[in-house]
Amino acid sequence: MCKRLLTAFRAYDLRGRIGHDMDDDVAYRLGRAAAEQQNAKSVVMGWDARATSVGLANAAERGAMDAGADVWRIGLAGTEEMYCATAELGACLGIEITASHNPINYNGMKLVKSGARPYNPELDFKSLRRRAESAKWQKTNSTGVVHDKSSEARLIYVEKVLSFVNISILKPLKILINSGNGAAGPTFDAIANQLEKRGSPLTFIRHHHEPDPSFPN
Repeated sequence: MCKRLLTAFRAYDLRGRIGHDMDDDVAYRLGRAAAEQQNAKSVVMGWDARATSVGLANAAERGAMDAGADVWRIGLAGTEEMYCATAELGACLGIEITASHNPINYNGMKLVKSGARPYNPELDFKSLRRRAESAKWQKTNSTGVVHDKSSEARLIYVEKVLSFVNISILKPLKILINSGNGAAGPTFDAIANQLEKRGSPLTFIRHHHEPDPSFPN
């Protein structure tokens, strides 16, 4: 690969227009560069509900695996779930494909180090950018593989969230939940199901709940 200037870098993450700042090549470079930078043996990979997120995640996974890291795929998940999985599963690196609140024609990437430690904007990001732009990759003796950790990671996240809740003191409430047609819907359902099983008196009304990459609402 030849040197390519990457324009998606922001202060704490990567965001840019699809086909201009972010594409499969950029995602591959970032996945491989991040895995090399952290000497990663395991990389948690999650993505949001955008139509382009799965493709970019697959490209980043290929990069990480070419660097010799195994990918622990958690699939459709919020960024907070990626943080949790990286820390609780003991991964070397966590990547979430997401552009957060940006328009539909954007996508990006959030990264954390082992223990869900944040990247340093000056040291870590500058080093990552140089490595990804140069594409002077380290030689590896093996290629990583993908492991589906989606169910395990979701259970761990739900238990972590519920560990902050004392169900015995909850009062009956009817609560409106608006998931914005994003990745939060299935995660919330998992939390709500466990609350019900444990005797919670809460009632939930779901609004704009199903993940939809067209952002209809």
